[in-house]
Amino acid sequence: MFDALSHGTLHDTFLRTVARWPDRPAYAVPPMPGRSYHPDGMEITWRETAEGVERMKARYAAAGYGLGHRVSILFEQRPEFFFHYYALNALGVSVVPINPDYRREEIAYVVEHSESCLAVAVDNRLEDMQAVAASLGGTIPVLSFERFPEVLPKAPTPPLAGKPDGTTEAALLYTSGTTGRPKGCILTNEYFHHFGLSYIDLGGRLKMEEGVERMYNPLPLHHANCLSISAPAMLHLGGCLIFPDRFHASTWWKDLVATKATAVHFQGIIPNVLLKLAVDPLEQQHQVRFALCAGVEPSLHETFEKRFGMALVEMWAMSETGRLISDNHEPRKIHTRSFGKPAFGTEARVVDENNNEQPVGTPGELVVRHSAATPRKGFFSGYLKNEEATEESWQGGWFHTGDVAVRDAEGVFYFMDRKKNIIRRSGENIAAAEVEACLTFHPEVKQVAVLAVPDELREEEVMACIIAKPPGVPGPELASKLFDYAYERLAYFKVPAYYLFMDSLPTGTSAKVQKIHIFPQGTDPRTLPGVIDLRPRKKKS
Repeated sequence: MFDALSHGTLHDTFLRTVARWPDRPAYAVPPMPGRSYHPDGMEITWRETAEGVERMKARYAAAGYGLGHRVSILFEQRPEFFFHYYALNALGVSVVPINPDYRREEIAYVVEHSESCLAVAVDNRLEDMQAVAASLGGTIPVLSFERFPEVLPKAPTPPLAGKPDGTTEAALLYTSGTTGRPKGCILTNEYFHHFGLSYIDLGGRLKMEEGVERMYNPLPLHHANCLSISAPAMLHLGGCLIFPDRFHASTWWKDLVATKATAVHFQGIIPNVLLKLAVDPLEQQHQVRFALCAGVEPSLHETFEKRFGMALVEMWAMSETGRLISDNHEPRKIHTRSFGKPAFGTEARVVDENNNEQPVGTPGELVVRHSAATPRKGFFSGYLKNEEATEESWQGGWFHTGDVAVRDAEGVFYFMDRKKNIIRRSGENIAAAEVEACLTFHPEVKQVAVLAVPDELREEEVMACIIAKPPGVPGPELASKLFDYAYERLAYFKVPAYYLFMDSLPTGTSAKVQKIHIFPQGTDPRTLPGVIDLRPRKKKS
């Protein structure tokens, strides 16, 4: 079994990979006419990546950035991000990737909460980042990603003493929580190495080879799936990470064939989308052996594999865990929601509300750990400035996932539901509490409950149940005003698409809204009288 800590920093591994496979491709993007960057596509080798890393490293080092500093970067899937990523990692600087769909208020929260001392943004978001910096007192320099200067503003404080190692924070990823604001997950070099190496170590239908893999991942680089799983796996294997700006159904097979992908990652909604497309000769001309996916609909699993000629492998993971569990060994249980058995270095069980292990076949919360001796090995280091939430997640020496699962007699786990108040839309985790907090500030809203409703394309969509406050008058006009209000303050995917005005919301003894009692069991809220559907307006700007 691998020892992730012994690998040092990501930059240490990067240098070893460059030395071993200098002329192998490292990063690529498929062609996309009309895109502002690399419209004809691009591919860079490990040697070329190293040259870019060294250029950036020299600039950051000359300005005094080092151990203990954080730099926020809004980069929109640019492959040149890795120049900054490994350069900063070599110096001990933590990278804070920012979701490009975030609005100014959301960006301001991340930059301020992370205590970033420098911000970098692509030109089409530079004005937003500059406005954020100004709102925070104007002490944080803002630089252009595309026109990154030779000479940088000096770091505001000297770096900490010492050299970065496996325990050093490499990145701070913000993940939605149930308390409203996103939580900053502290992720070390050991965490990233552990995630990548544990993935490589799984084998079975996920077996990968050194120096040959080309992994296509349309999921955003500021999310753990791409940055924590795909990127370190390809780093260790000397493989090529291929990423478009986002998922495009119309060019999916063309891209896979053109980029010679051998493996792909995607979310559970994508098989449904691809199966609805007309038959394309290219769908049988790819070289993809497996697609790693979370949340695929069991009724589509076999159909997908037979039509497209690749293994669709179900998995479970979280940003915090530093490893994944997968149904990757035959015979796979593809007609169920099985995500397999934990591999070496991961223990899992299902518990009740008192942390007692549930018997076979009884649902409960999924909890995971490395081992009894070292439960947190390879996991995230904690939530920044939120020790209470960190320790709460580790009750009893197990990480509490907030997911409801069940285990069978063979030790195989099956996903059932999410315990947390999280809405899952097109691969994005949305904290209902954050959307509620936004809408509550509107002067014509007395009370609001935000919840998930089914969506045939995006898995789930956001719905707001609202008690209006005079002079607000329930109806389409107020719904439109609330949509605009949220759209100005939240990333577009968080904005409610459905609005239902109500006279009251059910509450418990603690005066908290009881969402499970808003609608009768089995009700599809979308079909109720009075629901206002604003989905056509919910578009990425």
